Amino acid sequence: MKIKEILSVLEEMAPLAYAEDFDNVGLLVGDKNADATGVLVCHDALENVIDEAIAKKCNLVVCFHPILFSGLKKITGKNYVERSIIKAIKNDIAIYAVHTALDNHQYGVNKIFCDALGLTNTKILIPKQNFIRKLITYTIPENAEKVRNALFDAGAGNIGNYEDCSFNTKGIGTYMGNENSNPQLGTRFEFVQTEEIKIEVTFEKHLENKILKALFSNHVYEEVAYEIYDLQNKHQNIGLGMIGELDTPMDEKAFLLLVKDKMQSDGIRHSAFIGKKIKKVAVLGGSGSYAIKNAIMAGADAFLTADLKYHQFYEAENQLLLADIGHFESERYTKNYIVDNLRKKILNFAIILSEENTNPVKYL
Repeated sequence: MKIKEILSVLEEMAPLAYAEDFDNVGLLVGDKNADATGVLVCHDALENVIDEAIAKKCNLVVCFHPILFSGLKKITGKNYVERSIIKAIKNDIAIYAVHTALDNHQYGVNKIFCDALGLTNTKILIPKQNFIRKLITYTIPENAEKVRNALFDAGAGNIGNYEDCSFNTKGIGTYMGNENSNPQLGTRFEFVQTEEIKIEVTFEKHLENKILKALFSNHVYEEVAYEIYDLQNKHQNIGLGMIGELDTPMDEKAFLLLVKDKMQSDGIRHSAFIGKKIKKVAVLGGSGSYAIKNAIMAGADAFLTADLKYHQFYEAENQLLLADIGHFESERYTKNYIVDNLRKKILNFAIILSEENTNPVKYL
């Protein structure tokens, strides 16, 4: 098996187009055309993890956090990032990061977080914007079903819990070809007026090339008339954070003790108790202070995240319980999820869960 074959499975699990613009996801180090010997899945691709990969004969390390996040002008081994990269390159080990590509996925980091706490009726907290486009095209009735099905197969027409969605209207199309034309209906210089079907479908923007290829390959016209628009609609199934509900409301302290147990946290910092039962819970794995207002607007009784600063606890405004459970802790089950997905898709191949604890935060 080639490394690139494993990368295809990873990109199916967490499409790189889902990642935030600031992020650095995908293959960071290594040759995708090399033969794969084994996969080691970790949270952070630190030097001790690369040592583990060497010992376990894995030449692909799949990490959640990208070890390369900002640009490097020199690689001399002066810090932990450079030492990890040097060791990986010396030992022909590839490194691939998923990070916000999996953060934004409806079954990714925050769904894993919710599932660990037993939350139900979950939905995205901050739906992704500027991600949906609309295609409009026109064809003769005899060609409409073929075009429509090809667009569906390419990924168009998915809206929430529904697929194969389109809108179709009948109309009259007109054209006249010049001396270089080869019209499907009529002849050159003939004014043609014919019945046409207008087909409208939405699609995720990263699928545009695939959608257009399907359109051109299945349309009968020499010149395919089409229009593409950016939509302002938010994508309800892609985005950061998640909100869900406990089966039974809980007292604030009991709730935090549940969180501490389920997420294996050694310490939780939280805002003042306000005597409010906890039923509706918002979560955002990793650094999520920017989503406090979103959690309040969504009606959450509690918001769980990490890396909160002193003054940000005031932003709870006595409207919800705000808790910092630890960055690593809020994402701790992500690597298990990646391993489980790879093992389902890639059989009889070494997919190994790293045994190294890369959490840099320790508690007395």
